[in-house]
Amino acid sequence: MPEFSSAALKQAVEVPIAIGIAGKISPKHDINANFIMLQVFLKPKKDVPVRRFHPWIFSGAIDRMEGEPADGDIVGVVSNSGAYLATGHFQNGSIAVRIFSFEKIAPGPAFWKSKLQKAFDYRRSLGLAANPATNCYRLVNAEGDGLPGLIVDVYGKTAVVQCHSIGMHRSLPEILPALVEVLSQSVVAVYDKSKETLPAIYAAAVQNGYLHGESSPHPVLENGHSFFVDWESGQKTGFFLDQRDNRQLLSNYVAGKTVLNAFCYSGGFSIYALNAGATSVHSVDVSQKAIEWTDKNVALNPSTGEHLAFANDVQKYLKDCGEYDVMVVDPPAFAKNLKKRHNAVQGYIRLNAAAFRKVAPGGMLFTFSCSQVVDRQLFYDTIVAAAIEAGRRVRVMHHLSQPADHPVSLFHPEGAYLKGLALQVE
Repeated sequence: MPEFSSAALKQAVEVPIAIGIAGKISPKHDINANFIMLQVFLKPKKDVPVRRFHPWIFSGAIDRMEGEPADGDIVGVVSNSGAYLATGHFQNGSIAVRIFSFEKIAPGPAFWKSKLQKAFDYRRSLGLAANPATNCYRLVNAEGDGLPGLIVDVYGKTAVVQCHSIGMHRSLPEILPALVEVLSQSVVAVYDKSKETLPAIYAAAVQNGYLHGESSPHPVLENGHSFFVDWESGQKTGFFLDQRDNRQLLSNYVAGKTVLNAFCYSGGFSIYALNAGATSVHSVDVSQKAIEWTDKNVALNPSTGEHLAFANDVQKYLKDCGEYDVMVVDPPAFAKNLKKRHNAVQGYIRLNAAAFRKVAPGGMLFTFSCSQVVDRQLFYDTIVAAAIEAGRRVRVMHHLSQPADHPVSLFHPEGAYLKGLALQVE
């Protein structure tokens, strides 16, 4: 059996349970207990989405509960007539249950290993496992892999785990050995970076750290390009793996061109553009740390193109900059919930109108949104509004999305969070 950091697991999982989540967790709530005693009964007709394999149970769909499920407990989901429908993690909130099985099961080590093995086999079929040109990819994409609340990204010999639900975080003692076994031929360390993505009260007692092995941030390869990834202090798990295919697409259009990479983070699009023959690339991000990472990545990938990086607010930069042949606009999520969607749409219009004004005639704009509550059609309509405001004629060249290692369940359209357009601007 592999060696695990029992101290790290205790700090990551047991301490938050002892403290309690809003007073709801107590020793009687053992994640390995007979969860069948904890059941969530749905209101009449609210079982339809579950029968269609949607993995979320909203709090408004619950009629009553048997037992006293606490945040992170495993519960059974039952129709109003008493038919057992699914098994998942309970959590107080709008999404009350995140379903990880549509069967009546007691998840143990074999269950988690089976799920992770299927996820790995799928990435192997995509050519991402043991790929000499790309050694970073997403192994588990939450609902897309039937594991709501769990993200696992692989960076070379390190796997980074990020839990978005208390239930998944409490399940780490069983998930971890399964993960190490499935990745035993390629990964030597597992880092838990869940503190930023868990509910605040629970996360207060959580510490990020290595659960297995030892490592440190280091360069990885993506389509032959080198990137330094800092999973310990960077955003998300350290790198935006979901833009891999879009970065590759950009490479087809930048030779001999001037390029602006707005909201550059660590310079992903910038490196692809420079390596594809762009004559000049400017990278802009409000974060000085992001600019430092970008400069570090430029140094890792020597090219003949000129590169300049600016720590600046993108909107302010767009007011004073000149024209570019190709522009990339990839902002952080403008809306985390429906209440903020209207303001987010207005923000996207202002941002993209400003960008349209600075694209040289005949040039291109790659524009994105990762706001889940802004769906693909709304984003498209927003970009139309921005083009009208800027007075530019525009044609759509490509509809852009997340890559295949970020799969979306057919029954969970909410998982298609990344949307984008590659546009030619006249």
